[in-house]
Amino acid sequence: MPQDPHQFLAPGFLRLLAVVAVVGAVLAVAGNIVGSIVVPGHDFVADTISDLGAGRFEIIQDVALYGFAAALCALSLGAAHLHNGATRWSGLTLALILLAVCVIIIGARNEYGDGDNEGVVIHVYVVYALGALFAAVFALLALESPRFGDWLGWSSWTCFGLWIVGAPVFFMLPTEWDGLWERGLGLICVVWSILFGVALWRFAGRQQTGN
Repeated sequence: MPQDPHQFLAPGFLRLLAVVAVVGAVLAVAGNIVGSIVVPGHDFVADTISDLGAGRFEIIQDVALYGFAAALCALSLGAAHLHNGATRWSGLTLALILLAVCVIIIGARNEYGDGDNEGVVIHVYVVYALGALFAAVFALLALESPRFGDWLGWSSWTCFGLWIVGAPVFFMLPTEWDGLWERGLGLICVVWSILFGVALWRFAGRQQTGN
């Protein structure tokens, strides 16, 4: 009888990763809201997230970004733990960890938010990478969603559609509106991360009950 490749899954480990993913994603939103309130003169509509990541209160947005990076790392570990040998799962796992690296770089390098233009300014290239990688993970999870349920497939395809339409628009918007639009794009990423975390939690539950 063929051996089930997933009979040695660790449900407790998956649930821990799910919790980290959800908490990290929620922290990303909470940190941005708090930073927008605390930073003097910050315009929620016109000023971008990068503007909050530099200056006197930069630690608030930096913690939010690092929290989201932790969420992406947890999702990557979850994808690796559930890897079934398919190339798409390899792509999803690697893209998620690369996204975490990109988010950490944005948090660590205070470019644009404080007008920094000395040395090698890589912010815009990291943003391009984020755009491509998020589109990839949305589509890859949608294609592999039958393992979790149709709801995750529809949700991922919705995020993918909103992203590929909304992300390019961000670069065409006037500075008076780009902050709000960027937050909308960020919300798509946060919602998707939470949904994937929930899917991991439910998958772990099915493994424990044997269903």
